Amino acid sequence: MSSINNGRLAYHATIAADQSRSQLCRGRVTRENRIRKNVDGAPLASGRREAPASHTAERGTPGVYRPRYEVVAGQILDLISELAMRPGDRLPTEKDLAVRLGTSRTVVRDAVKILSASGRVSAQKGRGLYVADGESMIGAARRGGFFEPTNLDHIFMLFEFRRVQEMQASRLAARRASPSELREIEGAVQACRRGHVNGDNPEFNKGDDAFHLGIAAASHNVFLVSAVREARALQRQASVIGLHGLGGHAAAAVEEHEAIYHAIRDGEPEAAAEATSVHLDNTLEDYRREIQRRVFG
Repeated sequence: MSSINNGRLAYHATIAADQSRSQLCRGRVTRENRIRKNVDGAPLASGRREAPASHTAERGTPGVYRPRYEVVAGQILDLISELAMRPGDRLPTEKDLAVRLGTSRTVVRDAVKILSASGRVSAQKGRGLYVADGESMIGAARRGGFFEPTNLDHIFMLFEFRRVQEMQASRLAARRASPSELREIEGAVQACRRGHVNGDNPEFNKGDDAFHLGIAAASHNVFLVSAVREARALQRQASVIGLHGLGGHAAAAVEEHEAIYHAIRDGEPEAAAEATSVHLDNTLEDYRREIQRRVFG
């Protein structure tokens, strides 16, 4: 956990230094009163890349910017609540939502991608948009504020959550995994390796999902399986908007998967948990680097 916290503090220190140099932020930024930044809408120094039109940022509370599609996603959730819509109810069309919310269809489409990835809206080809059943263990909390995949603090909190779940799942899998479950995990490791070697991202991603969910299944704890599945669904939202956490880390991730598998196969719970911790910390670091690249160029 300390490495995640250190990463969080280091990143915010970088933001503070850059803001001071560009005179975009005045006054002292303390640990107790940090300004939270959303990546696409963060104030940029002159000459930095501006956000694309579909990601036009909005200003809410002072010093905090949110991409337009995130604002619209929240408005769509508010609309579902106001109209007391239930799972299976049909939403207005993208065109009607754009008119109603005073935005473009492109922004509505991006907002729907996030809501679809998080299980709140179902986009059915040729039929339209429907309210999905997103009220699950994590989804039930989203009425008060859904996951923002460009909010660095949300990314950090998601990885903290994943560490708790997946380290314990690895410990239990090292004690409980059956021979068939071990074969499933090993097969997922090999699928990731093939995907990386062949430059086949879909195969890599499919193997990555199978690997992490396979370990959760081998824990023989249905609640861990559900938690791991939903945390990964939240993380996929970042990929939907172009934040991929395995840029330069894919090759290392393959070896990290291998180390986790070997510890589980050899019945070493603490070694499995430690290898899982290393893997998640390195993946988080790749996200952090990508977010810094997008903010500071």
